Amino acid sequence: MCGIVGIVSASPVNQQVYDSLSLLQHRGQDSTGMATSEGRVIHMFKAKGQVREAYRTRDMRTLLGTMGLGHVRYATKGNASSEEEAQPFYVNAPYGIVLVHNGNLTNTRELTKELFEIDRRHLNTSSDTELLVNVLAHELQQQVRGSDLDPDQVFDAIQTLHERVEGSYAAIALIAGHGMLAFRDPFGIRPLVLGRRPAGLTGYEYVVASESLVLESGGYEIVRDVAPGEAVFITKSGEMYSRQCSPNPRLIPCSFEYVYLARPDSIMNGISVYDARLRLGDRLADTIAQYTPMGDIDVVMPIPDSSRPAAMQVAQKLGIEYREGFYKNRYVGRTFIMPGQAERKKSVKQKLNAMGSEFKGKNILIVDDSIVRGTTSKEIVQMAREAGANKVTFTSAAPPVRFPHVYGINMPTRSELIAHGRKIPDIARELGADYMIYQEVADMKSAILEGSDITDLEMSCFTGDYVTGTVTDEYLAWVEANQLS
Repeated sequence: MCGIVGIVSASPVNQQVYDSLSLLQHRGQDSTGMATSEGRVIHMFKAKGQVREAYRTRDMRTLLGTMGLGHVRYATKGNASSEEEAQPFYVNAPYGIVLVHNGNLTNTRELTKELFEIDRRHLNTSSDTELLVNVLAHELQQQVRGSDLDPDQVFDAIQTLHERVEGSYAAIALIAGHGMLAFRDPFGIRPLVLGRRPAGLTGYEYVVASESLVLESGGYEIVRDVAPGEAVFITKSGEMYSRQCSPNPRLIPCSFEYVYLARPDSIMNGISVYDARLRLGDRLADTIAQYTPMGDIDVVMPIPDSSRPAAMQVAQKLGIEYREGFYKNRYVGRTFIMPGQAERKKSVKQKLNAMGSEFKGKNILIVDDSIVRGTTSKEIVQMAREAGANKVTFTSAAPPVRFPHVYGINMPTRSELIAHGRKIPDIARELGADYMIYQEVADMKSAILEGSDITDLEMSCFTGDYVTGTVTDEYLAWVEANQLS
């Protein structure tokens, strides 16, 4: 999971990109980077840490130009602490290309071998983004003739890229002196939204970003989502071209975007994240009513912030009092995207504090958006007990996470997942809860897709079904063996 943005503007773009990355900070806190294009010159800066910590005035002054892109990273491949693996990545031919990417490629072994033995390209890191920009550069090199760059040549390159690359990828690239390119994998697993706003009498400024909140904050009109398999090319003068570059595109977006990753005020693939989370609460309430004696619940409490809409709906539908018992320290990062188990465990009590007056002598129903490793959930149950709770029922607005996620979320090893190989009563005992209730897979799917034309979701971490059809047991074993702790 990462956040990406690209902008073609009529004025200097550096501040716009910075502001956009600040809005996408929830999607990654390991590192950040920006690049701008000033004519044929690419300016780039990247650093570890969050946006507000990484950039100084002197850095922003070097990022000149009216086209730019940016990235916030949460590492799922490569070394989280390595500044060299921060994005964007740059190659100097053809023209000079700089690229940012959200997602995970699943055929990195094959691509690495091809690039070295056939394309004769050197890779300096283990990042799959460096792989992606080199594949793009090679395919574009095969298309171009002379100094002119025709949009059809760009789209032909993306068509061949789709044939070579497997996995999830929403990507934005600047081609020095020519324009900005955005493209999405044929399944549309990771999000990418296109917007525009008037510039001058007849032209437009354009933006593409991971979430619609970036567009709305910048005063852009939401044009549409970039379609699965589609490429959009915007020239440096603001002319937009697009083409479907995959023979069999199919929109199957990631369910975890709606459960946890995206901000609630975003709309992706035409689905409001906030409304989807309300509906998740409605479905969860039905399951709670089926399996939990109502006399065992005095109050419903969310784990702030992403589970709040679901918790409110649970309380309303069950007719139980809704209370805020956990206070969140907003200056600590999201624990799900901490790099290691020890760091996650250490951060829980720094992030949340239980107010004793809301717990003492009560039977508490806690609603969380999801449970992945269980580290945070176990600590939260313990905090509720220490604050005086009589009974603790722990619920998840998402189903049990039983399988690795290989499309851009850091769930690589089955041994890390609390639900893998365990039945729900066993999970309750592991967490220290009196009762444990999960959302049903079918209910999650229907809640997210209600009112939408989309017919399917990427739900591999819940079901073990990988939509690209190329993820094997051998590949999963390789990922687990090579994943950095």
